[in-house]
Amino acid sequence: MRSMWKGAIGFGLVSIPVKLYAATEEHGVSLHQVHAEDGGRIRMKRFCEKEGKEVPYSEIAKGYEDESGRTVVLSDEDLAQLPLPSRKLIDVLAFVDTDEIDPLSLSRAYYVGADAAASKPYVLLREALATSGKAAVTKIALRTRESLALLRVHEELLVLHTMYWPDEVRDAGGLAPPENVAVRPQELKMAQSLMETLSEDFDLESQHDEYQTALDSLVAARLEGEPVPETAEVASAPDNVVDLMAALQASIDARGAEKAGSTRKPAAAKKTAAKKAPAKKTTAKKTTAKKTAARKKAG
Repeated sequence: MRSMWKGAIGFGLVSIPVKLYAATEEHGVSLHQVHAEDGGRIRMKRFCEKEGKEVPYSEIAKGYEDESGRTVVLSDEDLAQLPLPSRKLIDVLAFVDTDEIDPLSLSRAYYVGADAAASKPYVLLREALATSGKAAVTKIALRTRESLALLRVHEELLVLHTMYWPDEVRDAGGLAPPENVAVRPQELKMAQSLMETLSEDFDLESQHDEYQTALDSLVAARLEGEPVPETAEVASAPDNVVDLMAALQASIDARGAEKAGSTRKPAAAKKTAAKKAPAKKTTAKKTTAKKTAARKKAG
């Protein structure tokens, strides 16, 4: 695994040299834009609208346009001169209870690996966080952008989650249902029962991207010139709920029937195998009868 950032954790007067590694990755077939008639690749060119020609990457800079249409050009040198104290530092600002951080504010996750020489201070910080149940709110600069980050313990490692700034999380005012909606105790009890039913024998590791699997099969079939594999139809979600209690009960019944069906499948397979066994004996008898008849003719 290649590191994508190298620096140190600033913990008071303690400095812990560390490296960051991307903790997650997305899998999938990379689809490109192509010409539908002949499959030719569609390329995006860097085109200057003023000069009407393609521009090499070396001549490209960053710019900002305001509401009146004025544009300011910023070079790499301009950006490099801006103060960025956290460029090579994970600066610990404070320690907070983990439940104080809303997951909505978390962005990407990175494994924090320590240099061999920094093993002891690394373990000290890890154990201090683990025993206290705390996480560290920090600042870090990644790809010339400074952001908040949460440093927490994950198994034997420290993990860093970049965070959105408080003003980057949108206000959700007006999106919640009206306050005068009443829920009856029996409805709440039924909903909790459905939650328990859905959670039985749930295995997160067994979950997979069904769409991606189907897409992989589609691409493979097209490459080999084979028929496109059939996919199971997906039931559409109900667009209205007339009777909430009836819908909850129907969901529980459907889940129970689904579990019962999956439990009966192995038994059905055994019965089928048992039925097939006599067929082999019959075939063997027929073959023996034919051999006997052949011998009589020969005699």
